[in-house]
Amino acid sequence: MTENMTTPERVVIIGGSSGMGLALAAALVGTGAEVTIAGRSAARLADAERTLPEGPGKVRSVVADITRETDLEQLFTEVGQVDHVVITAADANGAYQPIGSFDAEIGRNFFEAKVIGPALVAKHAQLAPGGSLTFTSGIAAYRPAAGASVVAAANGALASLAYALAVELGPLRVNVVSPGWIDTPIWDTIAGPAKTERHQQMAARLPVGRIGRPDDIARAMLTLMHNPYITGTVLHVDGGHRLT
Repeated sequence: MTENMTTPERVVIIGGSSGMGLALAAALVGTGAEVTIAGRSAARLADAERTLPEGPGKVRSVVADITRETDLEQLFTEVGQVDHVVITAADANGAYQPIGSFDAEIGRNFFEAKVIGPALVAKHAQLAPGGSLTFTSGIAAYRPAAGASVVAAANGALASLAYALAVELGPLRVNVVSPGWIDTPIWDTIAGPAKTERHQQMAARLPVGRIGRPDDIARAMLTLMHNPYITGTVLHVDGGHRLT
């Protein structure tokens, strides 16, 4: 949290309409924060607002595509100075593919959302003193699997981007949360009807004995946002997946 404790904390969550971003929004609203959730779909943002619990904080939504610089310029002009920006947005549709059938256009789109988009956010976000940027990478960078080379590369690049930005933007802080397998709507795209079976198989492998939940990641993000001595760090929240 910033040094000014007399006003509500102001947070932008890009990708806040579902999953981990929505869980973070719910946690922040409960603390009295003013939260802006941003994403590409006005309908999904409206649905997200309706599902958020009532709390002392306020929430609003802004339609913005992280791959479009003009959208980000408009977003941060509209919201003005904020304390924290968190990015959970990523379009993994089609990104998991064997290298032998690699689709370059899909790969470019994934990198645009996962790496270039966060760089553009760092360019345009107006962060208050003591503020932070938090990115979201993933286990693919540290425990890669066949058919996920592009996803692994993008997530690894995101960590390197955060390291460099932590140096360039300091004393503003830049960190990364790296989730393991989390039960979010993206799994309906990745695995379809096989989702439940695959989750059960992974839960049996993990030292914690279960798949992650969105609120597990929200708590990790809150730690990175509010601990003023953490920067340039990748926080692994993967249930021990890297060890198996």
